[in-house]
Amino acid sequence: MRFSHVGLTLLLVLAAVRLCEQQTQTQTQTQQSSGGPEETSESCSTCDMRQQIKSMRLNAIKHQILSKLRMKEAPNISRDVVRQLLPRAPPLQQLLDQYDVLGDDNRDVVADDDDEHAVTETIMLMATEPEPAAQTDGWPKCCLFSLTPKFQASRVLGAQLWVHMRAAEEDSAVFLQISRLTPDGGRHARLRSLKLDVKAGAASWQSIDVKQVLSVWLRQPDTNWGIHINAYDNVGNDLAVTSAEPGEEGLLPFMEVKLSEAPRRLRRDSGLDCDENSPESRCCRYPLTVDFEDFGWDWIIAPKRYKANYCAGKCEYMHLQKYPHTHLVTKANPRGNAGPCCTPTKMSPINMLYFNRKEQIIYGKIPSMVVDRCGCS
Repeated sequence: MRFSHVGLTLLLVLAAVRLCEQQTQTQTQTQQSSGGPEETSESCSTCDMRQQIKSMRLNAIKHQILSKLRMKEAPNISRDVVRQLLPRAPPLQQLLDQYDVLGDDNRDVVADDDDEHAVTETIMLMATEPEPAAQTDGWPKCCLFSLTPKFQASRVLGAQLWVHMRAAEEDSAVFLQISRLTPDGGRHARLRSLKLDVKAGAASWQSIDVKQVLSVWLRQPDTNWGIHINAYDNVGNDLAVTSAEPGEEGLLPFMEVKLSEAPRRLRRDSGLDCDENSPESRCCRYPLTVDFEDFGWDWIIAPKRYKANYCAGKCEYMHLQKYPHTHLVTKANPRGNAGPCCTPTKMSPINMLYFNRKEQIIYGKIPSMVVDRCGCS
């Protein structure tokens, strides 16, 4: 993975160098054809250059997201599949509500983020059917939660199993029970039990703490054959939704796992900001909104769009080259005719809720996706 990241970085650097060369050539041609730097021609060429930079920035963002999520290509998940898989559950709605409350305005305080890959904060594991060895005559149909090597017991802060309860015919005292499946098709003693006072005619989501269960699975992966869930009311009806009947799409059990992340240092941000109508010719940060629906990426649940920003403008040749990648730019452009380039000097992450290729819902932090400051290097 390190090689692919270095390769991507080199491609982005070379693209920036080509843009600098094009900008220099355009400015030179304009001056030669007019005998001097005419304002109208310069404004037109600057506009064209910004369009090229924006197009390259959007293409780079596509590659960056896939690279940082360690994906070779975007998951093939259509909008219809997303609607079927997306749980209609409180924790997911809380995450979606964060985007409505927080918005995506530019921030004054940003975090230093040296990690080049996504930092996962919450994972929602969708229930799947257990292996045949843990079933008897194809039963039970639920629930296996597949764990990937990225899970580390030391990072698990909590784990909640969410189960949707159908409406009861009458008021009942119901025990939501979880039993462990075994490879011989039998079930061990109950792992957890939760008493619920259920009101007649009221469906609801219920959660039960399964951090200890998850910890055992992480320490002893061979014990994870899945669990059986039931919740019988007074008349013997199982209220737990473990197989979706018509109209119950998005109501299957899932596990919400919260993971810790490394602490981040905070610092003040500053820089020159412009808009598309600004007369500023110096290196400046300009607004750019990325719309994932335009990409055809329905697998990203939220945000559907975000402010990425981009850098554009002139850099004087005498500008001090004080950034680490300047040497790399110089080596990639031995002719030295591009001069200093207007590039991001500070970037910050975005939070993203998305499906991975295993159709698990991930809530994670994607580093270096927002341009916070631009400068010459």
